[in-house]
Amino acid sequence: MKDRLKSDIFLRKIKEVIKNMGCPRPGKECNEFMCGSSVEGVCREGLKDYKVITLCGSTKFKDEFMRVQKELTLKGYIVISVGCFGHSGDVFTDEQKIMLDDMHKRKIDMADEIFVINVGGYIGGSTRSEIEYAETHNKKVNYLVNINR
Repeated sequence: MKDRLKSDIFLRKIKEVIKNMGCPRPGKECNEFMCGSSVEGVCREGLKDYKVITLCGSTKFKDEFMRVQKELTLKGYIVISVGCFGHSGDVFTDEQKIMLDDMHKRKIDMADEIFVINVGGYIGGSTRSEIEYAETHNKKVNYLVNINR
């Protein structure tokens, strides 16, 4: 048991030293479990981190969702959007609606910030709850149409 404890301490020290050295193979296949930058066998050291944005807003603005998603993606953001457009023809059960609302909050959790698609300044009840959720979780909130708050 004592030898295993010494071994664990030794490995932790090696990992810390290697992590502080940086990786000599950024972006390449990486089997160095100790460097701390490997994700699923690919070295992430030196690769760009992209900001993640979740789109929020009424699904009746489907065309605007698609336009904003494309625009933000081409600006270098990872964009998370809605999976269905209930106000544009998709039909859901009450249980599915509850699930989709909850899933969208999880999408906000994954994001660095949210972008509210508020065409004409419109913000419905669901979108308002998503904005409040994002603000409560210290997410930056941006709007398609500026609002005076």
